[in-house]
Amino acid sequence: MYDTKMTTSFPIIDMSKAYTERKRLAKKVVHGLENEGFLFIDNVANLDYDKLLSACKWFFDKPIEFKRTVMRKFWNPENSNIYRGYFPVTEEEPCRKEGFKFARDVIDDDVTVAEYNRFYEKSPWPKEDGEFPFKEFLQETYEILHNTALEILKLVAIGLDIEENIFEDMFSDKPCSTLRIMHYPPWEGKPPKNAIVEDGKVVVFSEHIDKNFMTLLTRFDYGGLEVKTIDGSWAEVDPRPGSLVMNIGDIFSRMMDGRLKARIHRVIDIGTDRYAVPFFFTPRYDADIGVHFMSKATGKGPEHRVEQYGPWVLDVIKNREK
Repeated sequence: MYDTKMTTSFPIIDMSKAYTERKRLAKKVVHGLENEGFLFIDNVANLDYDKLLSACKWFFDKPIEFKRTVMRKFWNPENSNIYRGYFPVTEEEPCRKEGFKFARDVIDDDVTVAEYNRFYEKSPWPKEDGEFPFKEFLQETYEILHNTALEILKLVAIGLDIEENIFEDMFSDKPCSTLRIMHYPPWEGKPPKNAIVEDGKVVVFSEHIDKNFMTLLTRFDYGGLEVKTIDGSWAEVDPRPGSLVMNIGDIFSRMMDGRLKARIHRVIDIGTDRYAVPFFFTPRYDADIGVHFMSKATGKGPEHRVEQYGPWVLDVIKNREK
């Protein structure tokens, strides 16, 4: 275990009041994203946290031979899936995690999607043993989180005093959003030097800013999530079981020309197994994520620069890999 010098909490958004106190809640959402960049999202209808944790343990407790059936091609050349599916812990890396990632499938005869488009690869699913409805439950959870994210975007728009459904078209047809179940095993023995950070803390996921539009994170009652504060120090996010942690990524912040904050965060080793489920809410491939979106929404301010999400993020990935 480790000591954290300071902790932080975020504005709490009660989704059960999204209609009865809509304007007040909308202003609270925008204020939180303009300052903290993170929110707690409470009372999401039909989201079963206990069952979601069971889904994580059902999969990650299986032997590696089972996981290899849905492992990405990079680690199992016998498989064809490149971007979806299972990825294992990579030794000697500062990110000690394994995960299973999936998305909505696009229909086979969709002529608008190029065969080589990495964002619409079909998701592989493991063979089930009757103990747990893994695929069905996770697909249902995906839709719950998708609809929750859309509702939060409506609140953002109301809080910005722009048309309530202005963001919806970006996600209504073939969004690139993904859902991941994650397992962070503790370090065994001495961790590599690149996993040891200031104050002797050890990371299982190094510091980063999300590259998607919005993240809805289920972290159950596990600690370890830290956010970099305005003064450059690190603060642990208060545990809040039965709640989602929401933050925005580079894309949304960029569209708002930095008005809404995308914050650096990391995950610290807590000395025991940790599970988390992030939903990465992401626009469709050809959605307009151009800077100065508020100019487009209001007709005032700097000129809105139209740019598609897919080519933009591929360029970001290419530059990051150089």
